[in-house]
Amino acid sequence: MSESFDQYGNGDLAFTRQSNYGTTIEAMYAGATSFMRRRYSRDLTDVDVAVVGVPYDLATSNRPGARFGPRGVRAASTQLSWARPWPWSKDPFRTLNVVDYGDCVFDPGRPDRIVEEVMAWYQPILEAGVTPLSIGGDHFVTYPIIRALSEKHGPISLIHFDAHCDTWADEDGRIDHGTMFYHAAKQGLVSPEDSVQIGMRTVNERNPGFNVFDAMWLHENGVDAAVEQIRSIVGDRPAYLTFDIDFLDPSCAPGTGTPVCGGFDTLIAIKLLKGLKGLNLVGCDVVEVAPPYDHAEVTALAGATVATNLVCLLASAKDPEFS
Repeated sequence: MSESFDQYGNGDLAFTRQSNYGTTIEAMYAGATSFMRRRYSRDLTDVDVAVVGVPYDLATSNRPGARFGPRGVRAASTQLSWARPWPWSKDPFRTLNVVDYGDCVFDPGRPDRIVEEVMAWYQPILEAGVTPLSIGGDHFVTYPIIRALSEKHGPISLIHFDAHCDTWADEDGRIDHGTMFYHAAKQGLVSPEDSVQIGMRTVNERNPGFNVFDAMWLHENGVDAAVEQIRSIVGDRPAYLTFDIDFLDPSCAPGTGTPVCGGFDTLIAIKLLKGLKGLNLVGCDVVEVAPPYDHAEVTALAGATVATNLVCLLASAKDPEFS
């Protein structure tokens, strides 16, 4: 067997990996596309993080297609899985036991059941004490996840990166990816005064109490000021970080349902996330990647990069020396 073949192991690491820990090289263009080549598994024994896809986009108000987001982000992540994530100093997969739990299963013909079905899918994960890292799906998928988390932790802090506030007033029971945080605040799932929304580039005249730092504020004040505000407001409370890919400018993330100009590049996103190391995250997600509108996997790669940085954030909470 040649040396060049040896470095790639047995291939299909999503199934053949010998350990859940560490990083092993596999050809970027081949093999089963689990998230970052982690093992596909429903066994949560001693697992720290479960990556879950939620391929739902029936709540979108513009272009559908985010149901293909989990598949697209997983495929793009193979380009990142051969080494530790830049610019972090350590490999998070040596600190955390991470598995790819696969995709949430639900009946798309029963939209009235979607909240309960997603919550039920996350129940064994939360009962096992495992932190979920989710890949959407449109942004509504965050609602049933934080509803499940709030049953365990009480009202949580929301750290919300987005071009949209998603707090427009709405009728009880409606399913919409622009109103679910209005419902979450109204129902006491999140604590608005202990939460931060950042990057907004749309108008909502009625804010239900969230701390909002819009895109102009971030452009003018910069990453360090934003990190300081987030840390000051959230503190050590249980927090959920949700990253809508349209936080990025359409030039960096064209493949999304409701793109808005005036946003940010991927380096700003990486700096913001890295600045939040050590926070008490009880869950996180990246949502609204819609591959049908993407070009050369630009958006999917951005989504995979964000998700990998979220793994690093979770590792930094377990290992204080992780930076």
